[in-house]
Amino acid sequence: MDALTALHNRVSTGLLTDPAPSEQQRQNIFRAALRAADHGCLRPWRFLLIEGEARNRLGEIFLRAAEQAESAPLSEAQRERTLAMPLRAPLVIVAITYLQEHPKVPFLEQHMSTAGAVQAMLTAAYAEGVGAYWRTGALAYSPLVAEGLGLAENERIDGFIYCGTPQKPPRKAPDLAVADYFAQWSGQ
Repeated sequence: MDALTALHNRVSTGLLTDPAPSEQQRQNIFRAALRAADHGCLRPWRFLLIEGEARNRLGEIFLRAAEQAESAPLSEAQRERTLAMPLRAPLVIVAITYLQEHPKVPFLEQHMSTAGAVQAMLTAAYAEGVGAYWRTGALAYSPLVAEGLGLAENERIDGFIYCGTPQKPPRKAPDLAVADYFAQWSGQ
């Protein structure tokens, strides 16, 4: 698939199953991340790959974090749903920003660079026929999840990318009017 076709048609694909992306697909997806815009060439991103039995351990971390965050005990259905979150796909990629003090690159720009890397991976996954979607939510910002994943004090989770084989063909990308989002500015 050519680059413009992937960029113009990429959509998130939520219903995923085995198999996970092949080694060749992974390398193409991962290499795309490394081309993200990166002010200062800090390369502030890193990624954890979670698959197989490790997804169950991630579910246990999610459950502890959810229980800690709630004022009332979770119902059994909530507990089961939280434990099963990492099982939505055969591969979960945790996107992490390694925050670095820099006189010209504020932390926000470092997060934006990681977001660019994630978007590049999503587009590459689409081009490779891999289903993928990006999730954040309270668990991405939980200190307990960060600790459970072994993050350093200056690292933050910017999302979880779920990857696998689509259970059905991807939906058609919405046909958005470019003119609704772009306008000429005259400066006057």
